[in-house]
Amino acid sequence: MPKQSKNLTSSEGTLIDLDAEFRESNIQEVLDKLDRELIGLIPVKTRIRETAALLLVDRVRKQMGLSAGAPSLHMCFTGNPGTGKTTVALRMAEILHRLGYVREGHLVSVTRDDLVGQYIGHTAPKTKEVIKKAMGGVLFIDEAYYLYKPENERDYGAESIEILLQTMENNREDLVVILAGYKDRMDKFFHSNPGMRSRIAHHIDFPDYGPDELVAIAKLMLESQNYCFSSAGEEAFGKYIRLRMKSEHFANARSVRNALDRARLRQANRLFSGTKKSLSKTDLITLETEDILASRVFLESASNSEPNTKNKK
Repeated sequence: MPKQSKNLTSSEGTLIDLDAEFRESNIQEVLDKLDRELIGLIPVKTRIRETAALLLVDRVRKQMGLSAGAPSLHMCFTGNPGTGKTTVALRMAEILHRLGYVREGHLVSVTRDDLVGQYIGHTAPKTKEVIKKAMGGVLFIDEAYYLYKPENERDYGAESIEILLQTMENNREDLVVILAGYKDRMDKFFHSNPGMRSRIAHHIDFPDYGPDELVAIAKLMLESQNYCFSSAGEEAFGKYIRLRMKSEHFANARSVRNALDRARLRQANRLFSGTKKSLSKTDLITLETEDILASRVFLESASNSEPNTKNKK
């Protein structure tokens, strides 16, 4: 959003201060919150700011009688697990609400199981009930590609998709739908569902985090829980992250959260089993090297690096 004041002028000479409109909307508060909550993701945050700017200008155009109809706001977020898609969807709902594009600004997050039934006549009421809850806000469908299973002739996902398509077209001014999932699978989903693809105007890809970003995320998570690393503990966690990123099913910030939960468990056991019974605040909040290095990730790495001597004579 530009810092210098800009004016839009109508043929009647009316002036609108775009910066004043921006300040009045309090969008910056949401963008600042997004910056605090999520480390990195610069391309994603840039797209969100650009979308916010588009919506702000569209609102000003309406005030000038220049609107050509509500912009299509349905979106697709692609990326691996733990890259912040749900958090960004939540903040996007706030932005839409503050600019008047949705009535309430709440987020309803669902998966296939919330939308698709298991027998005839079950899917339509399930899908419509979810849509009813999401009206006036944002419907976030995670792993949306599971809605379509062409290999199963008795699958009812297609019925849910059809209801969603009708709602996305007929209720564009009261509901925004965000689909999310792995990029390659979402590409296949859109290829098989051209109607859905045509209704999605904004595609945002969420990159994986780098190791330094993941350590920063860990420190942010610990701070929110009144914990911290010692200097050596932080160094050990950096080594842990680099090893964990090579492992199967790595899930970015989600894996970091799970690792910290286990580290806190080991810290508590260390404090309880130790000889020091009078504990300071520093003792209680600090994760030390041993709390990290006890992870099986290090044990597996050491095991894998040992030379194979079984077949040697």
